Amino acid sequence: MPRTHPDITIPDLTGKRAVVTGASDGMGVGIAARLAAAGAEVVLPVRNPRKGEAALVAIRQQNPTAAVSLRELDLSSLTSVAALGETLLEEGRPIHLLINNAGVMTPPDRQVTADGFELQFGTNHLGHFALVGHLLPLLRAGAARVTSQISIAANQNRINWDDLNWERSYDGMRAYSQSKIAFGLFGLELGRRSRAHGWGVTSNLSHPGVAPTNLLSARPELGRTDDTTGVKLIRWFSTRGILFGTVESAKLPALYAATSPAAHGERLYGPSGIGHLGGPPAEQKIYSRLRSLEEAHRIWEISEELTGVTLT
Repeated sequence: MPRTHPDITIPDLTGKRAVVTGASDGMGVGIAARLAAAGAEVVLPVRNPRKGEAALVAIRQQNPTAAVSLRELDLSSLTSVAALGETLLEEGRPIHLLINNAGVMTPPDRQVTADGFELQFGTNHLGHFALVGHLLPLLRAGAARVTSQISIAANQNRINWDDLNWERSYDGMRAYSQSKIAFGLFGLELGRRSRAHGWGVTSNLSHPGVAPTNLLSARPELGRTDDTTGVKLIRWFSTRGILFGTVESAKLPALYAATSPAAHGERLYGPSGIGHLGGPPAEQKIYSRLRSLEEAHRIWEISEELTGVTLT
């Protein structure tokens, strides 16, 4: 019997402008396609133009009238992030939805960004932090909802405050957890500061559960020449409907968090199945590692210092 997939209803987004990072393939292109099908004009900032063009083709095959377009963005380069911000500011169109979905996961050996940060911390967290900072005038103009995609890894390990860039003792999984904890702390703090300062921006978090996405697949540019054992096992269980989600279900929490009238700021949305690994999206408790206001303030200040971007 074919596996049935959970789904959600997305409200009419006609007249809304949405920006989705990491939408050139996998879960991200599915998120972008659903937003476009609901009437949004969707901007896909991509690092790889060839993959970006393939994403546009895939979206338009589903919906020939989809309003989708590409922009250049490499989240591992603060210069590239600033250039995208400048481009979108010049276009002058308010942004109503921003889904910070892009990410890299567990390169086997330590790598660094163009600016010298550990790759996962620099890409998953600092790149998105800077992007929100550059786009804040447009987000304010659109009374935007910002949804930042974290991971169940944000419920594990901790921030390595004494060695944020993992120069002394690199551990790929711990560094990944750190990047997602930092990103989650930022996403919640963004909502609090918006309320305090009257920015009019709503900020929440989502996580996709566990599904056979491309995060753990072969990524030669990360030094991973073959699919990990983990993704092979996840794929095996997922195709049999056991425990884990699918690429289809994994995109739903972010879509729900970003578009549902029932989703609110400063909340976390993820799969509602066993262990929050799969199933339809629902609100869940904020992870213990994301609850400290002190740590949220600390990572915010450090991020402003490291990126040179101030959110005001």
